[in-house]
Parts: sequence; structure tokens; C-alpha cells
Amino acid sequence: MLITTKAIVLSKLKYKDNDLIVKCYTQELGIVSFLLRGVLKSKKGSSKIAYFQLLSQLQLELTYKSKRSLQAIKETKLNYLYTTLHSDVVKSSIVMFLSEVLANVLQEEEQNQTLYSYLENTLLWLDSESEYANFHLLFLLKLTKYLGFYPDTSHKEWDFFNLYEGKFENKSSNKYSVSGENLTLLKNLLGTTFDALPSIKINSKQRQSFLSMILLYFELHLGSFKPPKSLQVFNQVFS
Repeated sequence: MLITTKAIVLSKLKYKDNDLIVKCYTQELGIVSFLLRGVLKSKKGSSKIAYFQLLSQLQLELTYKSKRSLQAIKETKLNYLYTTLHSDVVKSSIVMFLSEVLANVLQEEEQNQTLYSYLENTLLWLDSESEYANFHLLFLLKLTKYLGFYPDTSHKEWDFFNLYEGKFENKSSNKYSVSGENLTLLKNLLGTTFDALPSIKINSKQRQSFLSMILLYFELHLGSFKPPKSLQVFNQVFS
């Protein structure tokens, strides 16, 4: 079946001497992995590899075979050329971190247009903005809406948030009940948009603490979730 689809690159892995396995989140098929044969040895391969940078947005033409675990790409085009995402040191560290998270949590081979649009538009926002220190926090929080465990905002005025239950509560009920600065920041982020992010001012210690909390939230609600290997380097960039 010949399919043309938008795609976002989540990961790439060298295979044998000259091949590359690339995992993408596609608009039409969900998660699809591709085998790029000989791409690392041919002279034309260097230009092809440039397409497959992490979180690049592509237009792919492929002959899809449902029983095949690794698909083949017939043609690749850039769907959008980033201006800063791969050249700015801080933004590229965000890209590395978020691509690892997305490769971990997006597993399904099924179409999800609203999730694809969310990824597409938020990455375009990040590429164009100069104030983005808290982008990854809001990105991960809003991502939970598409993964099925967005916080229940009933009783948002209460003094605790239970990470395990995913809801606010009026008293601490277990070790996963959050209060203090992380609770305040959670409430602020739940009520904001990406365009309003610059108005939220926190220091690097608060940012790291909230990130640890949101990653724990992912672990509690996604049994297969593993903390990103890039987390330590990522935190150093933002310290």
C-alpha cells in the first residue's frame, strides 16, 4: 500500500555497518520504524541522514506492508525546516530529551491526528520562540492529556495533588501526595498556554524538582516508562 504521510523523527540507531534504523511518529500510521539501507556509506547518504535529525518534521512516501516490522522509504522531503531547534545548544538539548521521552511513551501503530497536531505545533512554537525555559514542563504536562492521564482539575483549590490518583485532594493520603512549590507550579501550568509561559518565573532548582515530579507521574501511570538517560545532561544545561 503506497502511503504519503507527515512524520516526526523520534530516534535513530546504527544497524550493521552502513544501515540506519529510524523510528518515527507518523500522522497516518502512528509509530513506524524504517530501515535505511546503505545510507551511511553512499555519498548521497550524508544528505539523507540530515533529514533524520531528532524531531525533524518530514514528508514520507512509503510502500507500507503491515506484516513487516521495518518499513522502507521511497522518498523523503523536509516538511518544515527548523531555524533554531538543531542549532541552538539549549534547544537541541530539549530536543534530545523530549525525543527520548516520546520514543518511550509512543508505542502504538495507530493514527492519532490530534496528538500528531499537538507535537507538530508545539515544536514549531519552540523553534520560533526566544523565551522557552519552562517549555518542556508544559509540554510533558499537556502530553498526558493525549496519553490518558491528564490531571483531574476538580477541586484544584485543594492543598495536595495525588500523583498516583491523578487528582487534587484536601489532605495528604499517601507518599505520592504533592504540596508546596511543586503544587503551586502545577496549578499555574494547568491554567496556562505556551504563549503565556514567559510569565511563569522559577529558578533552576524549582524547574528540576518539578521535572522529577512529572517524570514520576509518567512512571506511575505508564508501566513501561523509564526515566530518560539524557536527564542528567539535560538538567546540567538548565542549571
